[in-house]
Amino acid sequence: MSFPKNLLEGYRNFTSQRLPTEQTRYRELSERGQSPAVMVIGCCDSRVSPEVIFDAGPGELFVVRNVANLVPVYQPDGGAHGVSAALEYAVNVLRIQHVVVLGHAQCGGIRAFIDDIEPLSPGDFIGRWMAMFVKPGEVVEQRDQESRQDFTIRIEKAAIHRSLENLMTFPFVRTLVERGGLHLHGAYFGVAEGSLFLLDQEAKEFRSVGNQAAE
Repeated sequence: MSFPKNLLEGYRNFTSQRLPTEQTRYRELSERGQSPAVMVIGCCDSRVSPEVIFDAGPGELFVVRNVANLVPVYQPDGGAHGVSAALEYAVNVLRIQHVVVLGHAQCGGIRAFIDDIEPLSPGDFIGRWMAMFVKPGEVVEQRDQESRQDFTIRIEKAAIHRSLENLMTFPFVRTLVERGGLHLHGAYFGVAEGSLFLLDQEAKEFRSVGNQAAE
C-alpha cells in the first residue's frame, strides 16, 4: 500500500508555500521548545480542526482530540489515561493559561450515544468511552415537545458542560482556576455555517461570536 497521495501533495504544498514564510518560527520552536498559552480539547471529527477554526500558527495551540471532546474525571489509577496525561503536561509543564473545550454540531459520537446504534455497544471502545458522559443514575432522554435535532444539539452542548465540570475534579486544575492562574472555556462550532458560540458560564448559555472584534 502506497502512502496517501493527497498527503504527499499537501506536504509539497506546505514546503513550497507555507514553510518558507514560517521557517524562522519553526527553527525557534525547534530550539526553544513550545510555549502555547492555550490548550484545546476537541473532537476527532475531521471537519473540526482547532488550528483551522482559530487560524493558529505553529506552536500556538496545544491540542488533544478524542471522540466527542470528552474529559474524564480525575482517576489516578493504573489505567492508561491519554486525555488526563495531556492535561497534566499542559498545565504542569507548559503552564498554559487557558483550556478550551471545543464541541461541535453533527457529532457522530453524541449521535451514536443518543440513538444507541452500532457501533455503540456495552463491550466496545466507543460505548465504554461515551458511558463516562453520564453520571451514575442519570437519565439522558428526549424531552416532550423537543425535536430530534434540538435534542441532539442539547446533548452536544451538554458534553461541553460535563467536560468542564470534570476538569475541575483534577486537583492541579482546580487549584490554578481558584487562584486565577488558569481559565476554562467552552465553545461550540457549527460545521455547516462555520459559526462559533462561546459559553457564558454565568448564564450557562452559548452566545454567538459572529464577527465581533476580539477583546
